[in-house]
Amino acid sequence: MPKIASAKKNMRKARAATVRNRAQRAALRTALKKAKTGAATPAEKKTAEQLVDRAARKGLVHKNAAARHKSQIARKG
Repeated sequence: MPKIASAKKNMRKARAATVRNRAQRAALRTALKKAKTGAATPAEKKTAEQLVDRAARKGLVHKNAAARHKSQIARKG
């Protein structure tokens, strides 16, 4: 456990970011699995693409990985 105040704050921030990132990554993975199935609706595909774009913009996934996922969703159409 850190003694310095700034280190304590950084630990709190990191913990909050980890929880947030984990939830967003789980939602992204779920949406991608739904969108990449053969029976995906256009709404599910659109939602997945939006989540991929947001994840790339926020730095949750690399921009090239996001482009790859979007390409895979488009090909399944």
